Amino acid sequence: MPTEQTKKHVNQDPLHGLTLKEIMIQLFDKYGWEELGQRVKIKCFTDKPSITSSLKFLRKTPWARKEVEALYLNTEWPSKDVWANARQRDKA
Repeated sequence: MPTEQTKKHVNQDPLHGLTLKEIMIQLFDKYGWEELGQRVKIKCFTDKPSITSSLKFLRKTPWARKEVEALYLNTEWPSKDVWANARQRDKA
């Protein structure tokens, strides 16, 4: 029989629900290829870069994927709270 604790199990992974493709698109939108190549030293960001080639490489290369995921987690992103964003605009 499940305990109260197992009923309330919440995934603690901050990347839970995000695909690698979503992560790459957001990082590319924020930094572009040149800065991504400076932040994470992998050839797929500097030599004929594309989302497709990057995903192919990252799916086969765990150490590179960890670096990209770490960059994503350490990047400051705007709040997704629509009301918080509206309040910030009202203060300005």
